[in-house]
Amino acid sequence: YRDSRGTVQYLQDCAAEAGLATEFLYIEDIGLGEKGQFTDLQDQVIGNLFKLYPWEFMLREMFSTKLEDAGVRWLEPAWKSIISNKALLPMLWEMFPNHPNLLAAYFSEDAHPEMEKYVIKPIFSREGANVSIVEQGKVVESVEGPYGEEGTIVQEFYPLPKFGDSYTLIGSWLINDQPAGIGIREDRALITQDLSRFYPHIFVE
Repeated sequence: YRDSRGTVQYLQDCAAEAGLATEFLYIEDIGLGEKGQFTDLQDQVIGNLFKLYPWEFMLREMFSTKLEDAGVRWLEPAWKSIISNKALLPMLWEMFPNHPNLLAAYFSEDAHPEMEKYVIKPIFSREGANVSIVEQGKVVESVEGPYGEEGTIVQEFYPLPKFGDSYTLIGSWLINDQPAGIGIREDRALITQDLSRFYPHIFVE
């Protein structure tokens, strides 16, 4: 919770430096106005909203039917829910088999080649939740969590590099095809989880 609150606070500070007025609001305190617009605790209409609450959770809520017509500019747009879910991985592998930047991936219920070592991932899993590593038919490592009912994929296992006692995972960002930043996550467990250490980096000229 504290890291999420810190993330929002940082973005509030950035907005304040840019001269934008902001308000912190818990998602359960968002109301619905007479015209179907989302409102804050003072019944002020919300026009722009940054959230950390996942889209896949929002789409299951009772208010999900109001999202389309609420008139909110979401500062994590709805299309993010498509590219962030793991159902995209088997589709990419089908479209671009053996691509050097992809690992073999299949929907669990579909027929697929046998793999000596692979990972089972729920479609909506985050930060290692409900992920299992299977080797020669036996689960060698797994993490519990609230996901899995939505379905799972199987993906070829690729070992993370290990430095000292930590496994390292790098996320990279491109803007206009140019490197803009990387985030390094380190975890003592082979499955990177929510308590992993995170080191942000930015590229500057």
